[in-house]
Amino acid sequence: MRKRGKVYETTEKYSVMRAMKAIERADVVLVVINGEEGIIEQDKHIAGYAHDAGKASVFVVNKWDVVDKDDKTMQQFTRNIRDHFLFMSYAPIVYVSAKTHQKLHRLLPVVCQVAEQHAMRVQTHLLNDVISDAVAMTPPPTDRGKRLRINYATQVSVKPPSFVFFVNEPDLMHFSYERYLENKIRAAFGFEGTPVRLFTRRKSDDD
Repeated sequence: MRKRGKVYETTEKYSVMRAMKAIERADVVLVVINGEEGIIEQDKHIAGYAHDAGKASVFVVNKWDVVDKDDKTMQQFTRNIRDHFLFMSYAPIVYVSAKTHQKLHRLLPVVCQVAEQHAMRVQTHLLNDVISDAVAMTPPPTDRGKRLRINYATQVSVKPPSFVFFVNEPDLMHFSYERYLENKIRAAFGFEGTPVRLFTRRKSDDD
């Protein structure tokens, strides 16, 4: 049993390593989950690597044709995915069967959509309109009487979409407020299926 366990572990590691190499070459990653088997640790490793690498991603639940279902099964499975992959709430979920081709026609349009979102640029003035509204709705945090001031923001790259916020004190940008700004950007522009990167930089006299 111990020997078999070692063989299985080695095979799994090799599979993950191959997946990582494929992810490095990809723009869109399909995180395939066996609907019959459920979520396994390998799925989490691959999804985490895709997210950290800044790749667009789609969850694909395969073998959906053999899953015993009622009117709540898909909703429960979706909730389970969201609970296990909290860091990838942006990734859409598609249920398919490779064997019977069930709903496979829905997959390519989703892949194309997230690829477009992954490469999308936002005009600076539109971005700053959204940020201004967000700041007016929920002012930035303060620390020891000093408040974060966002002077302006700009998109600096795509794949993944990355934004720089020029501020008075970068250390005042708390994680919770950064997440708030990301949610406002997503609400305004979409970015479905792709991670979004936010960076803060101290505004200098030359900026």
